[in-house]
Amino acid sequence: MHPVDALRRTAFLLERSQAPAHRAGAFRRAALVLAGLADDELARRLREGTLTELAGIGPRTASVATAAAAGEVPAYLADLEAGSAPEPLEPAARALLGALRGDLHAHTDWSDGGSPVEEMAATAAEIGHEYLAITDHSPRLRVANGLSSARLEQQLDLLDRLREPLAPFVLLSGIEVDITDDGGLDGDRDLLDRLDVVVASVHSRLGGRSSAQAMTQRMLAAVADPRVDVLGHCTGRLVTGDRGQRAEAPFGAAAVFAACAERGVAVEVNSRPERLDPPRRLLRQAVEAGCLLSIDTDAHAPGQLAWQHLGAARAAECGASAEQVVDAWPLERLREWLRRAG
Repeated sequence: MHPVDALRRTAFLLERSQAPAHRAGAFRRAALVLAGLADDELARRLREGTLTELAGIGPRTASVATAAAAGEVPAYLADLEAGSAPEPLEPAARALLGALRGDLHAHTDWSDGGSPVEEMAATAAEIGHEYLAITDHSPRLRVANGLSSARLEQQLDLLDRLREPLAPFVLLSGIEVDITDDGGLDGDRDLLDRLDVVVASVHSRLGGRSSAQAMTQRMLAAVADPRVDVLGHCTGRLVTGDRGQRAEAPFGAAAVFAACAERGVAVEVNSRPERLDPPRRLLRQAVEAGCLLSIDTDAHAPGQLAWQHLGAARAAECGASAEQVVDAWPLERLREWLRRAG
């Protein structure tokens, strides 16, 4: 294994296992440092044991890189491989997970993610995805470094430049657009029209700080907008994690899911361990209402792209079939659905 690959794999496993972000980040930074060295300089530093003289390389990252260069499996990496494997899935969940072809909700360092677009795309391809939608936050969510119109334009230019080098892997443009208090969509309408994927999510007045009636009207207004493809993490709950816990936002699920089913908007099955949103009772209700589903990771780091098994397990348990999961469809069918409003 090349030292850079060993460092990237270590970071991936740390992210997948929900290790603190700074631990995985150290290996990501070290990989970038070594990737930037000429082959002869890397070989010389490995031979002389001087990797730690480089900014961004510490004793542990140097040890992983040195062992990999010597043809060994780094001990730290081996321990992570042995201890971070997901729990086995039930047959129906395993089949649903195997049917998934991509992910429609992922963040990069353009907003509150930790890695560049290129690293997220490379990792998605490595784990077997055919495509990935880059859906950084919209401008209203300043705490998450939401994209202004100018920055979104710049990101779209980047995605255009990356598409050919990444082929046949497909990068989809997108955004996680904030649903405003009156049910509108945050951001420039003309720019939203240019995107492949629009995930609409509520990020304010959550945890019971808004009445069920107000939240229902807010979500119905958003779902009625033809630009919206996916209704993101619909209750906004947090069940664990370093941000603490947050109760579900109450809303009229029957009315919202009926509107989603009527308009062909997918209800997101958010796979983040701290969200697992919607809860099972609401997910069953969405399935029974005939809603399309999108099993997404809401990944903020490359290793988190491997969290789809959590969403697949819950969706299968609640009776979802691959036919109603949009990211299990062939890419051309997915594109047709995404173009439905046009």
